[in-house]
Amino acid sequence: MNTQSVPHLTIGAVARRAGVGIDTIRYYERQGLLPEPQRRASGYRDYRTDVVERLRFIRRAKDLGFTLEEIRELLALSSDRERGVRDVKRRAEVRLAELERRIRELQRVRRGLRQLIAACPGHGPLEHCPILRALGGEESA
Repeated sequence: MNTQSVPHLTIGAVARRAGVGIDTIRYYERQGLLPEPQRRASGYRDYRTDVVERLRFIRRAKDLGFTLEEIRELLALSSDRERGVRDVKRRAEVRLAELERRIRELQRVRRGLRQLIAACPGHGPLEHCPILRALGGEESA
């Protein structure tokens, strides 16, 4: 393939276009989420323009709560014509179930904190503060 006909970008240009930091790009390379870029004679990284879309994919997947390992799997599945869509959906369902579990847990914590705040007069001796007693283990939140 003639690499002269394919546009190439510096790491700074890739970072700007993808909306990520340069260190993030280097980190994703080390983690195997991005292909190792070619190097110019000067030693600088030389990226194909398609790496920008891959970085955007990674960023969006992270925003949805996927771990880097899960993103690596999603990237592999995105080129699997036979199982790709089915397995991507399955992974998204697992991610959603985990998020819903975390939301329920956060709602439980919120209820407990609201109860403690409501019970605390906001003045008086420290030893009468239900929040401090709960944090000290005397009461259950």
